[in-house]
Amino acid sequence: MPEPLVLIIDDEESMRDACAQILLKNKYRIEAAGDGASGLQKIRDLRPDAVIVDLKMPGTSGFEVLENLRLFDPQIAAIVITGYATVDSAVEAMKKGAYDFLPKPFTPEELRLILARALERRRLALEADALRREKKLLEENIITMVSHQLRSPLVAIQQYFEVILAGIAGDTAEKPKEMIRRARERLDALLNLINDWLDLARIDKGKLVGKLEPLNLRSLLEKLIEFMNPLAKEFGVSLEWAGAPGPTAEAFGDKETLEQVFSNLISNAIKYNKPQGRVGISLREDPDCLVVEIQDTGIGISQEHLPLIFDQFFQISRGESKKMKGSGLGLAIAKKIVEAHNGQIEVSSTPGTGSTFTVRLPKAPPAGATD
Repeated sequence: MPEPLVLIIDDEESMRDACAQILLKNKYRIEAAGDGASGLQKIRDLRPDAVIVDLKMPGTSGFEVLENLRLFDPQIAAIVITGYATVDSAVEAMKKGAYDFLPKPFTPEELRLILARALERRRLALEADALRREKKLLEENIITMVSHQLRSPLVAIQQYFEVILAGIAGDTAEKPKEMIRRARERLDALLNLINDWLDLARIDKGKLVGKLEPLNLRSLLEKLIEFMNPLAKEFGVSLEWAGAPGPTAEAFGDKETLEQVFSNLISNAIKYNKPQGRVGISLREDPDCLVVEIQDTGIGISQEHLPLIFDQFFQISRGESKKMKGSGLGLAIAKKIVEAHNGQIEVSSTPGTGSTFTVRLPKAPPAGATD
């Protein structure tokens, strides 16, 4: 790797020569410019590792150089030198990105020491950037691997199980069929976990929530109630509207991901309810948002667990309902989706009595409104 390239920008030729002689002894590569304009041109053309710049120059000042050099390299090591050192000028130089401030006259050792420190910080910053890029690439590769190399064969196995259990491949004895059913249940749970993880990864990358548009929230909830009523009947739970018919105002959101949020909340309210329990859904309009409440008469959540309920992979004991083990990601995903809509989600609960999940979503702007 070549030695660092250092650009010296100063209108005094004697100062440029002196700095060059000092730094050449440390085997730095040196370039020089006699004014700010030519200095910026050399920064553009040569992309030096470090710049030593005088603040007081005719024409383009050192301050202007500092303001512009970050456009070419955000991690460039900039050191300011000046014979008119003041606290104000030092502070201003630091605000514009200078690593350090060296008043004239200075010793050769002071210049070498400050430059070495500035270049070390640049090296660490560049390594950190490289690691961030590697991490991003690794995350993208993992998502691709999970999506295609892991999920796809599991889906194929799931389809084979369905064919066998449906009797399409011929009659199967009851005992092997029961083993296949259990294997399918485990496979379904694994696929749900993979799908939840992929959703979470997409949210973290900002790719899950699509285009926000006016959305009839009541219509969306009505369809979900109709769709999930068979599940409610299976668990012996009533699923119904509670309170007034609801507002006519529209929410501002992405239909697909909001369906995922409310489907998860309603499903939990059903599955973790009590026999002959009830799930009530209400929709109202507040001055600045639409509010959905999903209230159940289930087992509830203890106060100590409430602050953790939206954490990734957090799961609590469900008592008799523990057989319905989930991925621990559903509520974390719901929270991220709601927040991506600039909304809020919260929960209140009393153990043994039930829980209420409240979702607040922004209203759609009036028709014809502009940003």
